[in-house]
Amino acid sequence: MADELVHYAVSGGVATITLDSPHNRNALSAQLRRELSAGLTTAHEDPDVRVIVLDHTSEVFCAGMDLKEARDTDASEQGVNEFPHILTQILTGAKPVVAKLAGPARAGGIGIVAAADIAVASRAATFAFTEVRLGLVPAVISVPILPRLLPRQARELFLTGERFDADRAAQVGLVNSAVEPDALDGEVDRYVTALAHGGPDALAATKSLLDSHDELQQRFDEMLSLSAEFFAGSEAQEGITAFTQKRAPSWVPE
Repeated sequence: MADELVHYAVSGGVATITLDSPHNRNALSAQLRRELSAGLTTAHEDPDVRVIVLDHTSEVFCAGMDLKEARDTDASEQGVNEFPHILTQILTGAKPVVAKLAGPARAGGIGIVAAADIAVASRAATFAFTEVRLGLVPAVISVPILPRLLPRQARELFLTGERFDADRAAQVGLVNSAVEPDALDGEVDRYVTALAHGGPDALAATKSLLDSHDELQQRFDEMLSLSAEFFAGSEAQEGITAFTQKRAPSWVPE
């Protein structure tokens, strides 16, 4: 399909799911969420797939939720309501998932990175929890992210929304490895090869041991209403409008 935003391909037991929505920096639009979820389902159900790689085209891995779709939408219709299902597919699916970042990740995009079993970032990648600067709360993504981060670092990065580089992402536990851009493919291949040496049933059981599905569902349920309410709230709507108009939101001191 010429208009698909997520491409799916299998080669040598590796399913590669590629985000390809450059017009909005691979933001999590309704169409992209739908196609990403379908790709994850197909990969997890295919007995010939041993490892899943999450890749991307263009310069940005994922910019988070599609803010244009979040404008003037009430809490029950916010796209973030569908996001826990995608994160759960990555976290609890039987196949190991590797996130491959050649460029930046923001907000919900970092949630995908944290949900993956392995994450490798080029030093061209940057990260930021931009939610608070838009009047939002990083509630849903906190479920996979907080277990990865050092507590003091999480507090700083969540509250300030400041950008940080791939080396710091590795230092705080968000990614496994930060490498030069020309070494990214080789580092991902190294992890994929290592994962493919594991027994499929043993890998699935080990993933289950690391992340309890029941506990995840409870935590997502607790966080989802908070995220959706803030997306629909007046503060976030002002923040999103300011972002699209490329100005500071009204609460920033002059």
